[in-house]
Amino acid sequence: MPAIGLCAQVSCIWEATARKPGNVHRGLDFEDAPYVDFLLSAVAIGPVLDTAVERGVGQTILDAVRATRRVVSTNTNLGIVLLLAPLAAVPAGEVLRTGVARVLSGLDVADARAVYEAIRLAVPAGLGRVPEQDVAEEPTQSLRQVMALAADRDLIARQYANGFREVFDEGVTALSRALERLGFMEDAIIACHLHLMAARPDSLIARKRGPAEAEEAARRARQVLQQGWPSDPAARAALADFDAWLRTDGHARNPGTTADLVTASLFAALREGIIALPSRLPWQRASYA
Repeated sequence: MPAIGLCAQVSCIWEATARKPGNVHRGLDFEDAPYVDFLLSAVAIGPVLDTAVERGVGQTILDAVRATRRVVSTNTNLGIVLLLAPLAAVPAGEVLRTGVARVLSGLDVADARAVYEAIRLAVPAGLGRVPEQDVAEEPTQSLRQVMALAADRDLIARQYANGFREVFDEGVTALSRALERLGFMEDAIIACHLHLMAARPDSLIARKRGPAEAEEAARRARQVLQQGWPSDPAARAALADFDAWLRTDGHARNPGTTADLVTASLFAALREGIIALPSRLPWQRASYA
C-alpha cells in the first residue's frame, strides 16, 4: 500500500486534474482559485496526513489547513481535509471502513476545538450561523457529535455521523465500476462525480444558491448519465451544457462538496488496493480529448 501522504496527494491531484463539470481543472481556472493552487495544496497536506495516526484527527485537520495557507491564499481544500483526516488516521494494515468507524468513535471535544479553529482559518464559502455549536463559538461536544448536528444539511458532516457511507457505498463503488467499464482514469473520476451529484444535492450549491438549484444540479447530472455518457455524443454535449450552467454567475454553482467526496473515494480506493500506484490506466479518452 502506498504511504498515506502519497495517497492523499495523488487523490487530490487526480481529482483536481479531471475535467469534472463545474469544478476547477487543468483546462479551466476560477479567477480566485487557479488550478495550480489545488496542486500546491495537494503537495502541502501530504506530510501532515502522513502522520495523522500520531497527530489525531482534529490536530491533523488544523495542521493541514495551516500548511495549505502557507502556499495559497484561498480555501482550496477544507472539505477534502475534513474527509481525509479520519481516513488517514486509520493505521496501515487495518481495514479502512472498520478502522474509520473506530477513529470516529474516539473523537472528543479537543478534536472539535481544533476543527473549529481550522474552519475559521479556511473561511469556507457560504458558511452561515447555527443556533447550536456554531463554529464562531467554543464547542462543548465531541467532533462527531457536532458533525451529527449538521448531517442533514452538509454531506461532509454526514460522513462523520454515518461512518463514511456515501464514500464507501457510493463513491468507491461508482469509481471501481467505472474503472472496470470505461478503462480510463479521467472517465472514471468524472463518472464517480456525476453519480455522486445525481444521488443527492450538493451541499455547497445548496448553501450558496439554495436547495432548489442544488436539486436542479442533481437532476441535470442524472440526465447526463441517463443519456449514456461518455459513449454517446449527445450525452457528451449534454455534459458540456451542464458544465456551462454550473459555471454561470461567477461559478456560484460549483459542486465543491461532490468534488471533496470524489477525492475521499479516490483515497479509499488507493488505500484498499482498488487502484494501484503507479496506475497503468490511460488518463483520457482520445476521442473527445
